[in-house]
Amino acid sequence: MTFGAFDPQRQQSMMSDINVTPMVDVMLVLLVIFMLTAPVFTPALKLELPRAQAAAAPRQADTVDIAIDAAGAITWNGTVLDAAALDARLAQAAARDPQPELQLRADRNTRYEAVAQLMAAAQARGLLKLGFVTDPHKENIHGKR
Repeated sequence: MTFGAFDPQRQQSMMSDINVTPMVDVMLVLLVIFMLTAPVFTPALKLELPRAQAAAAPRQADTVDIAIDAAGAITWNGTVLDAAALDARLAQAAARDPQPELQLRADRNTRYEAVAQLMAAAQARGLLKLGFVTDPHKENIHGKR
């Protein structure tokens, strides 16, 4: 019997069997190799790791709402203040720990000079956190937003 002989009369039949024996042999060899080498890769090394103490979370700073209207009147959380009372309140706020954040609301017709004076007074007292608050939904004098 010759293999690969050319016989045009002979019909070729499809080989539908899969020989899995070599694949099973390779898988078993790999399994044995991994079983033998796994203990080598798990060294028993004892370490003493440092222990860290978690710092306390910082307290949330309060906010102070300062508003200036077009006439230059200043309100502190809704209370109208004069210059001396404002200076005293700024000093008290600067002494608190943590310092509060000043949220400045100014009317659109307020002179810039009044806003700049308030910012300078806050800075002179040592207040560092200042935010500007706007109201985009408020209508202007022309009835537009």
